[in-house]
Amino acid sequence: MFKKNIAKFATQFDKTKGRLYREKEDKNRSVYQRDRDRIIHSAAFRRLEHKTQVFVHHEGDHYRSRLTHTIEVSQIARTISRSLNIDEDLAEAISLAHDLGHTPFGHAGEEALDLSMKRYGGFDHNAHTLRIITHLEKKYGGFDGLNLTWETLEGIVKHNGPFKKKNIPYAISDYISNGMDLELNTWCGPEAQVASLSDDIAYFSHDIEDGIRAGFFNVEDILKRFTILKTFMKNIYNNKYKKETRRIVNEIKRYIISKMIDDLILETKKNINLLKPYKAEDVRKMKKPLVIFSKEMHLNIFEIRSFLMKKMYRHWKINIMTNKAKNIVEDLFKLYFKEPELLPLEWNKGLKKTNSNLKARVVSDYIAGMTDRYAIREHKKLFDINKGWY
Repeated sequence: MFKKNIAKFATQFDKTKGRLYREKEDKNRSVYQRDRDRIIHSAAFRRLEHKTQVFVHHEGDHYRSRLTHTIEVSQIARTISRSLNIDEDLAEAISLAHDLGHTPFGHAGEEALDLSMKRYGGFDHNAHTLRIITHLEKKYGGFDGLNLTWETLEGIVKHNGPFKKKNIPYAISDYISNGMDLELNTWCGPEAQVASLSDDIAYFSHDIEDGIRAGFFNVEDILKRFTILKTFMKNIYNNKYKKETRRIVNEIKRYIISKMIDDLILETKKNINLLKPYKAEDVRKMKKPLVIFSKEMHLNIFEIRSFLMKKMYRHWKINIMTNKAKNIVEDLFKLYFKEPELLPLEWNKGLKKTNSNLKARVVSDYIAGMTDRYAIREHKKLFDINKGWY
């Protein structure tokens, strides 16, 4: 029923460290399949459909949203996990959950909310993901959150690497104190490492496509600039539709994804043969990650990141969207903090009399859960009624 012949160093589903709240497991699904399904059925996952990746939702229907990005990450993670013979379901669960904590308007919204929360412990989207899946989702009769396994929680929290004791965000330190020890000083398991680099592969490739669609740069710009594409034209000469930009852009995206995946699998297999991890705990205790790109691919990634930063992420049109987004988030925080009774009843109960830290955290939780369009609508509604308050 379940795939049992996975690599010895993979995370073994039948040796999980378990859930915070004990439950009877499903005979038809492994514990990580069950985690994945709970994530997919969560309210936070549905809201990703209307949260910014790079472009705010009303800029166009064909740009990536946070949801479509997440689905692409999970597909890449499954492919890599299958080739490395590790647990696909765990890698998929971590991939599907990795962006649940994002605010409306993407990184612009996060920066504004972190600034608003500066006096109250700050805001970090990765830490907020943990808060959502362990506290804010309220679906089950016996507990708050989704009650995911230790391995899924650990992978979500540590997929970007170990934490230093002085740099642990509030939501993570709060959970560690009251939940399970996620061993923050070690690397995560191999499946989470795959999910992390799958995120890089997905957003580098699709941001190129979205940037061309937006007119920030064209096909010729990237063919001249990107070393990774130096052999691409050899593969395209015989393409029946080589004069259609839309098809060429998609072929470029496919080519980059394939090259990055192939490189990661090859280099990781070399690493496995060199380091010879016998179990998942060996992977966690290593001094460096097991799942890696080659040095050459790192240079390609730096090249792509630098280009996108200059030509896309700092483009004046993006800057305008970013500025508007930050103003909306900052305005909403100030108003809700001052007048918490404007929050829905289930959010504002007893909030007027509580301490500032708790009140700020509840306001932050509420705003972070908004979609782009809901934040815009609430801002317009509240500030049309209360002109001149700020």
